[in-house]
Amino acid sequence: MTRNDSTSPILRVPEWTQRFPWLWHGFSTRAGGVSSVYGAAEGRSGELNLGYTTEDDPERVCENRLRLVEWVSGSRATPLVVLRQIHSGTSVALRSEEPLWKEPPQADGILSDRPGVLLAVQTADCIPVLVADPERRVVATFHAGWRGTVQRIVEEGIARMQAEYGCAPEQLVAAIGPGIGGCCYAVGEELRTRFTAQFLYADVLFRSSAEGELFLELREANRRQLLDAGVRADQIEVAGGCTQCDAQRFFSYRGQMCRTGRMMSVIGIGN
Repeated sequence: MTRNDSTSPILRVPEWTQRFPWLWHGFSTRAGGVSSVYGAAEGRSGELNLGYTTEDDPERVCENRLRLVEWVSGSRATPLVVLRQIHSGTSVALRSEEPLWKEPPQADGILSDRPGVLLAVQTADCIPVLVADPERRVVATFHAGWRGTVQRIVEEGIARMQAEYGCAPEQLVAAIGPGIGGCCYAVGEELRTRFTAQFLYADVLFRSSAEGELFLELREANRRQLLDAGVRADQIEVAGGCTQCDAQRFFSYRGQMCRTGRMMSVIGIGN
């Protein structure tokens, strides 16, 4: 478990910072921005909403994104590569020899060997996963809601890292960021049926409360996918906690009754 200053706007993996100074990475929180629309009701201001939501001012979101990029890479000029997320199992590769995309592709994972850019996924309860190959200098970021998790977004994404770049899973490092925990993520029986059809370990992902509610632990589901993909257990880190439990620090789609901002999880190869 990684530990980060509770007042910091960015969560990082300390071991990565020490071992891989070339590796840009971070999980954003609510803190440190210029948005106020989602904190106004509680008297808060200066929030780091990174999604172009209908309620927020696009100019404020743009400034928030520039701040994030500068904090992580050291320069506001670093390109931020985003996706049009569709809750899928699809990942796309941004190759070093190709130009940057003019429009965000529809996908939920990005992998790249291109230096000087930050790859990003947005979340507000779903699970963000960062992966890096320190040997080949290949990085990836994945957005794993329950739909993407059932479709093995992380497991299939790592398989594509192998196919595209020759990455060896046992050499990869991974970090799971803030997302809704099994303490709060109440679901229906249909999700247990879907997970049971896909994963032999599905039973350990669910628990029933005394009141008969069913809860799903998405973070553990994605940790299991990393293991099944060949990533070593001691190379998997966890940053942050449950977004709904700690809604003062993180945006939570469920915790804020579907009206909330978005966080970003970013990774890149420093020049």
